[in-house]
Amino acid sequence: MTRSLLDITDFTPDEVELILDLAQRPIDALGRPLEGQGAALVFEKPSNRTRHSMEMAVVQLGGHPVYTRGEEVGFDTREPVEDIAAIMSGYHGLIAARVFEHSVVERLAATATIPVVNMLSDWSHPLQGFADALTMQQCLGDLAGKTVAYVGDWNNVSRSLAEISAMLGMHVRIGCPPGFDADDAELERIEGLGAASVEQVAGPHDAVAGAHAVHTDTWVSMGQEADKEARRQAFGGFTVDAEMMALADPGAVFMHCLPAYRGFEVSADVIDGPQSVVFQQGHNRLHSARGAMAFLVGVR
Repeated sequence: MTRSLLDITDFTPDEVELILDLAQRPIDALGRPLEGQGAALVFEKPSNRTRHSMEMAVVQLGGHPVYTRGEEVGFDTREPVEDIAAIMSGYHGLIAARVFEHSVVERLAATATIPVVNMLSDWSHPLQGFADALTMQQCLGDLAGKTVAYVGDWNNVSRSLAEISAMLGMHVRIGCPPGFDADDAELERIEGLGAASVEQVAGPHDAVAGAHAVHTDTWVSMGQEADKEARRQAFGGFTVDAEMMALADPGAVFMHCLPAYRGFEVSADVIDGPQSVVFQQGHNRLHSARGAMAFLVGVR
């Protein structure tokens, strides 16, 4: 049966651990499972890290990446999503898409006869979640029982981070402004994935207190530019600065999926300081993508 990666929860905790293990194996140990095959990389939304990490991961697995802009395929404008999935299944060994609406990757996977990878949707960002977990393992060791804090907007990035952290047995603590937080059903669902605990707290300082990893993300994601000023006001007090980081565990790391806006969601002295591992985290996008794709095409 063809497997796809649309959400972290498409895998069991054991499979998540295996993908993280594959991500850390030497490239030569993975073989070249995409030898002679293409990988369609379709971008409705542009990206620095996603394009470079995915193209190089495909190359390292022996395949040929084919970068395609969203308007070139035209999901449901030039052609139905299902027709695009069916055609690409005859050309490639794998399809990956970075889209606005999560339903597009769901429809691709429902029709394609090859694996489909969600490179980002409005619902989830699973490749970022794997890179986050890989970075935390490298910095903190075994994650079971450790505390991860997320400060900012409850969005696709924070959702995937919370899911994978829960599946690895972490305490998950969320600090978001009212109206930008997770609902009770989300919290209950994530706790059911195996978390040591899931807690949404009133303020960012309570979220960060004693945490081993502190994450944040931009307050204004692509497509939300019209709401920039309103969001800036709503997130007042949620900037991760040195004072806030001082509340975390002394060995805590600061993480951000990038791009970052210094002086908004994070202060310059934090993101450029000694606790920051954001570039290691960004580089792990390559390794986690390679591990995830290797798993989907049968490497064990």
